[in-house]
Amino acid sequence: MNTIWIVMPILIVLMFLLGIDLSKKAFVDVVRNPKAVLLGLTGQIVVLPVLAFAVAWLLNLPPVYFMGLVLVACCPGGSSSNVFSMLAKGDVALSVTLTALSSVITLFTLPIIMEFVASAVSNMLGMQIHLPIGKLLAQNLLLLFVPMLLGSLFKHYFSVAAEKVKKVLSKVAFPALMTLALVFFYQYKNEILENFALLGLSAAVLILVAMLCSSGISRIGKFNDAVRRTIVIEVGMQNAAQAIAIASSPFIFNSGEMALPAIIYALLMNIMLLTYVYCIRLKLK
Repeated sequence: MNTIWIVMPILIVLMFLLGIDLSKKAFVDVVRNPKAVLLGLTGQIVVLPVLAFAVAWLLNLPPVYFMGLVLVACCPGGSSSNVFSMLAKGDVALSVTLTALSSVITLFTLPIIMEFVASAVSNMLGMQIHLPIGKLLAQNLLLLFVPMLLGSLFKHYFSVAAEKVKKVLSKVAFPALMTLALVFFYQYKNEILENFALLGLSAAVLILVAMLCSSGISRIGKFNDAVRRTIVIEVGMQNAAQAIAIASSPFIFNSGEMALPAIIYALLMNIMLLTYVYCIRLKLK
């Protein structure tokens, strides 16, 4: 069974939910706090993929996992980052803004970065890795931009109904992602168990270094604690479902193995960032 047929509905629901969350206020916040938005996006779109490439190279990951780790780092922030920011008493408006903008910007940056990575890995290994950029862009527009646009239009024209739908989808989203993780684990349990130490180390190092770097970026910007916590969470949390959809898509990589770093990353990012939120809440008591 190709898990893309499970991933796609989940991803569409998540992006539709994000579209409902979008508001003019999210984009007005760019003007309200442009430096925080700019540095947050820099951390998500530039710093994290660079760190992923470095970690994959230093740990000498096999090509399929090398590509998979960088792929999840190229994806936008996960929608659950908004909830984590709220729990950490961060700047929720900034979190929503960063999630929304990164979801749009990465539609175009992801193919560019992955094309570079495919070329670099090909040169290092002396083999050709083909990336169908046109199909990748088309799939991103169809699975990400269109549902997000429809969600935004639904909120605009049917605001009361949109709030009711949002409450239902918000409760369904996390269990759906957990179901996806279980399906992947069952289908690739041998590969996961054989490579968990290496992939777990890679993902954990990437998340930890990303959190430290984003905290450093925030200190350079001289932001308050709420903004700094938000940027740390936004840079650390990625839309793993999107990475899985791209890796397992029969139109792009058609590789379940390439999706494994995203599955393990999703597991560890929730554990590590929940620990971070817990520590923050203890400190604020």
